[in-house]
Amino acid sequence: MTDTLHVTATQFQREVSRYQDEALRRPVVVTRNGRERTVTISAQEYHRLKRRDREVLALEDFSNADLDGIMTAPMHPDAAGFDHEVEG
Repeated sequence: MTDTLHVTATQFQREVSRYQDEALRRPVVVTRNGRERTVTISAQEYHRLKRRDREVLALEDFSNADLDGIMTAPMHPDAAGFDHEVEG
């Protein structure tokens, strides 16, 4: 998917079919009062995104470079509040 199309809610309501067809090619952002409200995407893109939500990786799925990056990444200061869960 490439660039995003922004349309007002009024435009979207007047030409729903047009924007549904457009959503097959790129996301259509519907605005109301100048604010992004909803996004219409193709069913194919929706299902692709949902699959990614549920993707589970095992340690062996990561390269050594990935694991090194994880181990050396700086922790967010708020994460210290969970140290008690892994100390033993």
